[in-house]
Amino acid sequence: MTGIKTTGEKKLMLFSGRAHPELAEEVAHQLGVGLVPTKAFDFANGEIYVRYQESARGADCFLIQSHTAPINKWIMEQLIMIDALKRASARSITVVVPFYGYARQDKKHRGREPISARLIADLMKTAGADRIVTIDLHTDQIMGFFDGPVDHLFALPVLADYVGAKVDRNKLTVVSPDAGRVRVADRWCDRLGAPLAIVHKRRDKDVANQVTVHEVVGDVKDRVCVLVDDMIDTGGTICAAADALFANGAADVIVTATHGVLSGPAADRLKNSKVSEFVFTNTLPTPSELELDKITVLSMAPTVARALREVFEDGSVTSLFDEQ
Repeated sequence: MTGIKTTGEKKLMLFSGRAHPELAEEVAHQLGVGLVPTKAFDFANGEIYVRYQESARGADCFLIQSHTAPINKWIMEQLIMIDALKRASARSITVVVPFYGYARQDKKHRGREPISARLIADLMKTAGADRIVTIDLHTDQIMGFFDGPVDHLFALPVLADYVGAKVDRNKLTVVSPDAGRVRVADRWCDRLGAPLAIVHKRRDKDVANQVTVHEVVGDVKDRVCVLVDDMIDTGGTICAAADALFANGAADVIVTATHGVLSGPAADRLKNSKVSEFVFTNTLPTPSELELDKITVLSMAPTVARALREVFEDGSVTSLFDEQ
């Protein structure tokens, strides 16, 4: 006989960056494992140092890091952590990115612009990532930017079931804040058995985050409207859409979004909005100044944990969403 046989079993190891450790701890709890102890700190000049306290040789490694502010720092830390796992002889490296940074820069709108979402995918691949697990990408085409498997998870079941349980579905209308979200809003309609409305808007291409709402397409008068979006950044788009719904006779407006980026003037806009409730998931940490009664944060940890278990056991991630 030639060669050597081993009797070792597959080993799952879960790692977390410093951007959003609370989510990583929830995922670890759902999986019934502990996070691998990691030493990470910044040098005086801003350089990042990472070292794992346990051997990762031959293990299937899952690295969780959400791209929150300061976004460039946490992306760089994630790349360094991937490189450290590659050089530690990990069997496989799965990068878990609950919120994928630069996802809005997924195509060239005008000449001499970058496609930064593709650049992020290239950087992860070059660093040593074998697979990406992410939640509600801004556009589905980003999955094709990475040269390897991408598991695209959805927050729709978590968000829609929460809304459906607290609102009379006979009075419910699902609203897309723009034409680009219609497909997602349509899935909400199928799940909740509700009609669809659309807010038509025009964005100023020369002024960031500047939106002008034009009109509401669909019947919203005396209805409870649920505005659905993938992310809320400064809050300008969604608050303007809510104002348009109220102007057209909506009885109430609930806003749902997977990613609560909530930067810049978002805090003041959400506080002053007539929207009764903002519902986010915990793909990003919620800023402390936005701990308001009308903000609800739902956990994606069970969904992420189930997906990671399917990946580790060579199961089907798609099966998690077959009911849609």
